Amino acid sequence: MTAFSSFGATDPTVQPVPASVVEQVDAADVTLSNPKRAVISLGSNLGNRLETLQGAIDALEDTPGLRVKAVSPVYETEPWGVEPGSQASYFNAVVVIKTTLPPSSLLERGQAIEEAFDRVREERWGPRTIDVDIVAYADVVSDDPALTLPHPRAHQRAFVLAPWYDVEPEAQLPGRGPVVELLREVGQDGVLPRADLELRLPE
Repeated sequence: MTAFSSFGATDPTVQPVPASVVEQVDAADVTLSNPKRAVISLGSNLGNRLETLQGAIDALEDTPGLRVKAVSPVYETEPWGVEPGSQASYFNAVVVIKTTLPPSSLLERGQAIEEAFDRVREERWGPRTIDVDIVAYADVVSDDPALTLPHPRAHQRAFVLAPWYDVEPEAQLPGRGPVVELLREVGQDGVLPRADLELRLPE
């Protein structure tokens, strides 16, 4: 009898991985190695908006080196920067993640998710199936035109600040201050909580 006989075979190269090892690997993956906290804003005003938001959250969770830690309530908001009534309303949410990806790779992943959901960039402020924006990445402040951090308009957008405040009441927007104060300044007109809708935290 060998040490591996309990698995029903004697060749150690073909043995199933013991459950205890799987658990250790999963635990290491969940905690990641020196992860950074980031905040991502999601919005959709085409198609099945709630389903698309959930799909984007699940796609983020499926990203190597990334774990979704919190998912906000859903808000319904009027489109930004367009004539009232010219587009369908948005469903918006914010997710807080921990990731070992650098900002540039996180941006690429967000754009890949947008493309997977057939996001079309034909016009600024145009309708979209999904919008994936990096609001903040750790305490990074950067004027890089490829990825400005934090998001240059986040402090003006109640549809970002309100759901972010829900999941992180003590949050700070780097360079701008407490989210609660920023939200108080912009108000919540046209940003309505949808208590009848719910997004799931990936398991």
